[in-house]
Amino acid sequence: MKVCKFGGTSLANAEQIRKVCDIVLSDPDRRLVVVSAPGKRNKEDAKVTDLLIALAETALRDESTDAALDAVVNRFHAIAVDLGVHETVATIAADLSARLELDRRDKGRFMDALKAAGEDNAARLVAAYFQSIGQEAWYVDPKDAGMLLTDEFGNAQVLPESYDRLAALSSRTGILVFPGFFGYTRKGEVATFPRGGSDITGSILAAAVMAEVYENWTDVDSVYAVNPQLVNNPHPVSEITYREMRELAYAGFSVLHEEALAPAFLRSIPVNIRNTNNPTAKGTMIVRTRGNFDGTVTGIAGAKGFTTLNMSKYLMNREVGFVLKVLTILASEGVPFEHMPSGIDSLSIIVRSQVMNPEREQTILRRLREELGIEDASVTHGLAIVMLVGEAMAHTVGVTARAASSLAKAGVNLEVINQGASEISVMFGIREEYCNYAVKELYKEFFLK
Repeated sequence: MKVCKFGGTSLANAEQIRKVCDIVLSDPDRRLVVVSAPGKRNKEDAKVTDLLIALAETALRDESTDAALDAVVNRFHAIAVDLGVHETVATIAADLSARLELDRRDKGRFMDALKAAGEDNAARLVAAYFQSIGQEAWYVDPKDAGMLLTDEFGNAQVLPESYDRLAALSSRTGILVFPGFFGYTRKGEVATFPRGGSDITGSILAAAVMAEVYENWTDVDSVYAVNPQLVNNPHPVSEITYREMRELAYAGFSVLHEEALAPAFLRSIPVNIRNTNNPTAKGTMIVRTRGNFDGTVTGIAGAKGFTTLNMSKYLMNREVGFVLKVLTILASEGVPFEHMPSGIDSLSIIVRSQVMNPEREQTILRRLREELGIEDASVTHGLAIVMLVGEAMAHTVGVTARAASSLAKAGVNLEVINQGASEISVMFGIREEYCNYAVKELYKEFFLK
């Protein structure tokens, strides 16, 4: 059994949905299909999920939702008419209207209920099209199937008992069309994964049914060594490990959601990145281990939006439990940390800028000074991280020196250098304005020389 997830660009219009169905029907093992909400038809277009967010926000402001609701219904109407499944339009319109009548007092819960309508109704529409061309196909309700999530609305995680419940899908007949991105809490409320969470749904299902492979269909032929928007004709990656892909996704690779690999990794399900618009391309295989390497570095990625919390205290290294105390303060303020480079009397904590609003920042600085006696504590904004990733790096001398030398020649100052214990990646902290430039310079160094 193969699990196939199709992204928003693969479902943007009727023509794309026909391609999806042709791909599924070309292999009888493709029986569990995960769909996203319809994406953009062109650069000026809006994604259905964005239209649903606008609809929810309008409702939460107690304004008229007529125009916002029509925008969503019209997108589905255009697809349904072109596919010849007109009867689904009334069902979709009724579903959206019913969601608008839900309790709005908990904004997060209400927003999730509206956002999930994109994937849910896309799944109904795709199943209806399969049926209209004579195929045995079924829409699968995540609630009935057992997709149980935590009640962290907008940032939910799968509950362990989901896997045993979802495993029953492997014994069902026909093509099963499963909506991505959301599930249900134990109380029966809709909860969504973070944006791009349909990747996570597909991975969970692949692990649950012990799939032969999890095919993630998108709009690129493969994973590339660098963002194709930064470099012309970048080096394609035919095979990559879960660890490498996880590092690159964390640092900005948008091909696959960074949390999507965990379920597949835990049960060693291979993940195949494929292109809906070029199904003959073999794509990229993501596997547990690999023996063939095209070079020392597998990929290079950069991400903006980081903040550094800097602190120094004389004889810090002699104070037992100092780092634990710092992290306890961050935890009590709801701030997760990303990286933690240190010296004997200094410590830097790198966090996502989005979690450090001015009020929280001042509270943390005050507590560090008052509770831990830190003489010098400050915050630096506008940091970007650039990651150099490759399993072969652990067995190659001088990779970090070569990268640092390349960036120095390019005039990029390094604020932070951090290498993980696994030695498959090295992270450079630089100013945000140099992020893309640094990625391109490192690509020249490791792929064009």
